[in-house]
Amino acid sequence: MLQQMEIGQPQPYTFTVDNPPEPFQLLDQAGNLLVDTPPLSDEETLKGLRAILLGRRFDELCINLQRRGLMVTFAPGIGQEACTVGSVMALDSRRDWFVPQYREAAGQLLHGSPLVNNFLWHMGSPLGFYIPEGVRMLPFQAGVAGQISHAVGLAWGSKLQGKTDVAVVHFGDGASSQGDFYEPMNLAGVVKAPVIFFCQNNYWAISLSRNLQTAAQTIAQKAVAAGIPGIQVDGNDLFAVYEATCQAVERARRGEGPTLIEGVTYRLGIHTTADDSSRYEPVEYKEEWRDKDPVLRLQRYLERRGKWNADIAQKMEAEIKAELDAAWEEAQRVPISRMDEGLTHVFAEMTPRLRQQYDELKGDAHA
Repeated sequence: MLQQMEIGQPQPYTFTVDNPPEPFQLLDQAGNLLVDTPPLSDEETLKGLRAILLGRRFDELCINLQRRGLMVTFAPGIGQEACTVGSVMALDSRRDWFVPQYREAAGQLLHGSPLVNNFLWHMGSPLGFYIPEGVRMLPFQAGVAGQISHAVGLAWGSKLQGKTDVAVVHFGDGASSQGDFYEPMNLAGVVKAPVIFFCQNNYWAISLSRNLQTAAQTIAQKAVAAGIPGIQVDGNDLFAVYEATCQAVERARRGEGPTLIEGVTYRLGIHTTADDSSRYEPVEYKEEWRDKDPVLRLQRYLERRGKWNADIAQKMEAEIKAELDAAWEEAQRVPISRMDEGLTHVFAEMTPRLRQQYDELKGDAHA
């Protein structure tokens, strides 16, 4: 049997289990702390809540902009933000890598991505994929699970250079059914790459439900085949995500290799603006998860500690709105991209094939 999980200490899966324990949790949905000492101070908790709210308001705004024809297809992370924010808060932004998929805006912004770039990404501008010097992050990945290999490469490269930098890569439960999940995780286990695989299990891969993707009872236990620890956490609990990621980071820095973390969460919003989840997702599922919202959980916790009230909420929301409005106005002033920029922004120097395509495009333009 798996060892019983003690509160305050996430326990890894050491082999496949028939009756896995409840996900690791430090803060319940009512905002009650389950340990004597919180892993984050009140100031850090407020910072985490603000990062979650910024990511959520960004997602909500982008959905509206896409509906007005001002953006391309958009994938929000509404309801899942504690997964990315909690894991990013466990990183050292000066040295560690955050590798997102496509619904991790909250974590990207917290790790240093310029807000205006996040708008430009979804306006079709190659400039949006520019990562400023010193920001340890890759552009978001639209191909499901494609970024996992990149994260392993970053981590393994760090190890080969004698560094202790860590990479955290995020993906959804659907990605865990891909070869691009199993193969890099297997390699990372062999070479003990300092990488953390973070699966946001939101129960749906577009319209495919969790139980139709895999017969495994948890995503976390898939780590067993790679010979690495697997941990399942309450993905809507910022404290649990932070603590589990901190321990995985420390393990990676000690040279002990990767960890797979499964954050159990739920998408409160749509999958993407190109999808109608109401056609397949039972309404009662979403309603059941609304009270587990990481925003409500943190607000309830902070209110009990005298750190949250209507005035603080209004001030924070006003600051976030002003920040979003300013970045959106800046993004609209950026000139519309030319077609050839889709080729010139791929490599520092064009490959022969890209050069051929570029010349052909220019030739057609002058024909």
